[in-house]
Amino acid sequence: MWLYLLQGIGYGLIAASQPGPFQTYLISQALIRGWKRTLPAALAPLISDGPIILISLLALSQVPVWLQRFLYVAGGLFILYLAYGAFITFRDFEKQMITAESTDQQSVLKAVLMNIFNPSPYIFWTLVTGPILLKGWRETPVNGIRFLAGFYVTLIGSLAAIILVFGTAARLGPMVNRVLLGFSAIVLFCFGLYQLWLGISGIGN
Repeated sequence: MWLYLLQGIGYGLIAASQPGPFQTYLISQALIRGWKRTLPAALAPLISDGPIILISLLALSQVPVWLQRFLYVAGGLFILYLAYGAFITFRDFEKQMITAESTDQQSVLKAVLMNIFNPSPYIFWTLVTGPILLKGWRETPVNGIRFLAGFYVTLIGSLAAIILVFGTAARLGPMVNRVLLGFSAIVLFCFGLYQLWLGISGIGN
């Protein structure tokens, strides 16, 4: 029924509105390169989520503990790398604005890697949306397709809106742009440390 489409829309909105490293990365890119060059990165979930959904459905509610810990550690290190890049741009703000060196393809690739190394999509698809997708697909594949369509149209549209908002905010002036960029670097750094701590502390248990 159309209930699966509505559920997909609702969960897509929830996934996009959850504050996290992926959203923060999109914001920092929008501030650095503008919304036009960052907008393709909103499509990253379409590229990265295929394997994530497959893994989550195959191991539904039974994801190995070691895999989750590894993802936290790997994700934390990658987020710290992105935070360092945002800090360098903040430090050399005027030079970076004149010669932006990252291409659109690199921006999308980093966004894809961010999503792959982020444990949240795995947990989200395993514990929340995975069971709904599996139930709908077993009833009829059309229900599963409706759920996925509603989810990704809403998710990508919401991510694009976030990019547009912060890309437009960058036009308020270089000082505002630099402050927001510095704040995003700090947030990314905190996310990286937190995920790294979760992984390391989990391994030690």
